[in-house]
Amino acid sequence: MAGIPSLPVTSVLFACTYNMIRSPMAAALMRHFHGTRVFIDSVGVRQGEEVDPFAVAVMEEMGIDLSKHRCRTFEDLEDTSFDLIVSLSPEAQHRAIEMTRTMACDVEFWNTFDPTLVDGSRDAMLDAYRQVRDGLLTKVKQRFPLSRGPSV
Repeated sequence: MAGIPSLPVTSVLFACTYNMIRSPMAAALMRHFHGTRVFIDSVGVRQGEEVDPFAVAVMEEMGIDLSKHRCRTFEDLEDTSFDLIVSLSPEAQHRAIEMTRTMACDVEFWNTFDPTLVDGSRDAMLDAYRQVRDGLLTKVKQRFPLSRGPSV
């Protein structure tokens, strides 16, 4: 509704297909900028094995450690009270919409390329992962701008 300010987001769930690349990257970026003000979690629709080493490498380039991430699914969530679910793959979007049947939350779809679809050299792979990281960084900054506090 126009004129009614939206409530501040205090908890965000990032979701993708396996919770190995896109959602851990998005959650780590969000934590980097807003970790003390917003509860942040990430999951996948299906069980992933372990965080992707290329994702770890490109996040490390920004000084963000993703190596301790453990892949989880929607079923692994202990708390499902989120203000916002950001889905990063079509499969995760369908699952997020299903969750809104039993919980009151907003859902946003940030359709994000799966960098595992790129074949080629290590450098080509790293470039694909960097593009995903940088795209998520831009979206996180746009959607959740850093507040500067009151000006004097």
